[in-house]
Amino acid sequence: MKIYNTASKNKETFKTINNKKLIKMYVCGPTVYDHAHLGHGRTYVAFDIIRRYLEHKNYIVQLIINFTDIDDKIINRANEQGTTIKELSDKFINSFLEDMEKLNVKPALIYPRVSEHINEIIEFIKVLEKKGYAYATADGVYFDTSKYEKYGELRKINIKEETSEQKNININKKNQRDFALWKFAKPDEPKWDSPWGEGRPAWHIECSAMSLKYLGDNFDIHGGGCDLIFPHHENEKAQSECYTDKKWVNYWIHTGFVMVNNEKMSKSLGNFSTLKDLFEKYSAELIRFFLLERHYSSPLDYTEDAINHSKNNLDKLYNTIQNITVAFRNSEIKYKLNEIDKNTIETIHNCTEKFYTAMDDNFNTAQALKYVFEVSTAINKYINNYANSDELPNYSIILKSYEFFKMVGEIFGIFGSSTINTATNTNIAEENLINILMELRADLKKEKNYNLSDKIRDKLKEMDIILEDSPKGTIWKKA
Repeated sequence: MKIYNTASKNKETFKTINNKKLIKMYVCGPTVYDHAHLGHGRTYVAFDIIRRYLEHKNYIVQLIINFTDIDDKIINRANEQGTTIKELSDKFINSFLEDMEKLNVKPALIYPRVSEHINEIIEFIKVLEKKGYAYATADGVYFDTSKYEKYGELRKINIKEETSEQKNININKKNQRDFALWKFAKPDEPKWDSPWGEGRPAWHIECSAMSLKYLGDNFDIHGGGCDLIFPHHENEKAQSECYTDKKWVNYWIHTGFVMVNNEKMSKSLGNFSTLKDLFEKYSAELIRFFLLERHYSSPLDYTEDAINHSKNNLDKLYNTIQNITVAFRNSEIKYKLNEIDKNTIETIHNCTEKFYTAMDDNFNTAQALKYVFEVSTAINKYINNYANSDELPNYSIILKSYEFFKMVGEIFGIFGSSTINTATNTNIAEENLINILMELRADLKKEKNYNLSDKIRDKLKEMDIILEDSPKGTIWKKA
């Protein structure tokens, strides 16, 4: 399996720390001052699929997603709304978790909050200061980037050749690329005691301190949106490797932007759609499917036409799953394979291998999905081949197709509202009752009692059971 590592700008063969089956993963969480938008959804759906695929390969994934609940934006929004920072943060943390649940994003192991890790942050800064990487000024404590020779490595830039274009010059800094670790208190802002004076943590130090506490001084995967590469992840990497004196993260993974009219979707530009707004127009599963149709690192254009295109594709797959479910009840075990049996089995086998190859190639969901549709086409053709035949489909082939779609559903986190759980969607007692009613209806039709036979059909339809008559008899399926 290969993963594109932002730090090397190459795809690298994935190896866990000490080649163990445990994977430690840290994904930067939201700054909780508003509802999550589609860009957030893309990041966390992408890492959820990465996690699901790794777990499918029998890895144990320890996933940490933090909440930044101390920030200028949160302070300003709380003041605007006349509420406390705690109340505002709690509101949007709950909102975020609700959105993730709807998107079928599996919960993280821990969701640490910055406000609950002040002591760890202070201790982290103290170590940096002791080692000579941090210095105090009139307005806070800063990290000295000149002391870290690898600064700029994540972006692949040479800081000695970089010219500063900052408009706001801070005369307290030794050089303008230095970044804050601790900000001294301002009136009416949250503050904590520290060796340098009352204040609050700056942005980048938070994730370094929390990841150190929960994942240790070296972990496998650090991720987030590509907008975090600089300054956030560059600065995290600098302070963390100066703290640990070793490589901090083995693989850096970043998701691409969601674009609207060729601009990044963001709160600052005001061109964003919250997930809650989108859920009023589309199903959460459709949003998830729309997000996985593109590779996680590619820009994703959000338009209504694109969403509708995704809906058509998802509907096609649901139709296939429905056909498979019906075929389960109208198939038979065979001991010889005919030519179409052999071709269909070969297609399912080859597409399964290609699906895994695509996912092993930097979690390429877009490519993997092509093979899902290839199986969909093949199994529909196979089932239709028996529609006007005296023979029934081969049960083993229907089972193979079911297993394929079940695997895809588990990895992609979709098909939750389908009958992909095969006959488990209808328990045995219900199925037996439906079959009895179908037999009774057949007898009534033989007696030309069409009123009563139609009544049985209509009553079953009210229960979302659809009867379909054919020359070979009647079959039923879920509406």
